[in-house]
Amino acid sequence: MRTGSWRPSRAAPGTQRPRMRRGRAPEAMAAAARALRGSGRSALRGGCGCGWGWGCGWGCGWGGRRRLWAPPRGSAVAAAVASPPAGSSSGSGALSPFDRRLKRKQKNWAAVQAEPAKCDYLREEVGGRIADRVFDITRTFPLALDLGSGRGYIARHLTKETVEKLIQVDIAENALKNAVQSEIPTVSVVADEECLPFKEDVFDLVVSSLSLHWVNDLPRAFREIHQVLKPDGVFIGAMFGGDTLYELRCSLQLAELEREGGFSPHVSPFTAVSDLGHLLSRAGFNTLTVDTDEIQVNYPGLFEVMEDLQGMGESNCSWNRKPLLHRETMLAAAAIYQEMYGNSDGSVPATFQIYYMIGWKFHESQARPAQRGSATVSFGDLAKIDGLLSRGKK
Repeated sequence: MRTGSWRPSRAAPGTQRPRMRRGRAPEAMAAAARALRGSGRSALRGGCGCGWGWGCGWGCGWGGRRRLWAPPRGSAVAAAVASPPAGSSSGSGALSPFDRRLKRKQKNWAAVQAEPAKCDYLREEVGGRIADRVFDITRTFPLALDLGSGRGYIARHLTKETVEKLIQVDIAENALKNAVQSEIPTVSVVADEECLPFKEDVFDLVVSSLSLHWVNDLPRAFREIHQVLKPDGVFIGAMFGGDTLYELRCSLQLAELEREGGFSPHVSPFTAVSDLGHLLSRAGFNTLTVDTDEIQVNYPGLFEVMEDLQGMGESNCSWNRKPLLHRETMLAAAAIYQEMYGNSDGSVPATFQIYYMIGWKFHESQARPAQRGSATVSFGDLAKIDGLLSRGKK
């Protein structure tokens, strides 16, 4: 773990999830928390993707869809760019749970703050882990795509010996303008992750870090990533999982139950890890690898958790978000958070579950499984292998 990427003044990574202190909290409240967390994993398939129950304050005043970026004529990037598919819609509905225009405003706002790097510790950590997976592949990638790059959290960890040129794509133009410099030649493209403006078979590598959990149509996003990859190209990504910020989710819901007699959704839908492999396989990827990890960060209290989430650009952008949470409800949520999950030093933990995924685009040179029934050795003979080896030595 790269301890240097964490901000020690507020956040320090933990190694284990602290247990709920049921002796200090009412038994009924602890039982309700267990029920809420269970429903978040199964029925809702969600974790709190934002933690913001307050009014978002950003509004939704963006105009209609427009082209965000045009490549220079005759450039190498222009040859890779295609017109976005028609028929895309950003309206609300069952298939579009997130307001993508609002998410763009949130990320633009976070990128122009006085100290945007102070809330980047989580993205830097995950970006470094994505880069480690790139280094594990012993080849050089002439052209790579960073999808949802933000301020370049993956590019800063890569080297020219691994990636010769990188195209960074993000929905927020301010994040790209304030990107951290890296040794790799980069080109910035303002575009929506849901509608990639690239032709087929262009990139040797596609990476994405903590961006795809805000995509409305994840199966389509995976298909487009598969489409822009060259044969034998690889996709390496990371996204938040369903147990992310479960402490914050339960605290807010319990506080609303007590103060307001019910609770509104503060849960953004997430993909279950059991479904992630199926989605990648349906998109055309093979030789899949999916694993999960947890990063725990300690904060002084609930309000500091929310402040950093806003600084990350991770505020809620669901269409069904509640416009307002009362002050008494927020104070009650902070007290519940501290009572049920607080550490012995007075801090509170926030858990971030991360799904990592690797998928390859098919090529004739890739290894294939042998045909069924073509084996020449039985598993039953494995018990005799020690005897055969000892005879060979004699």
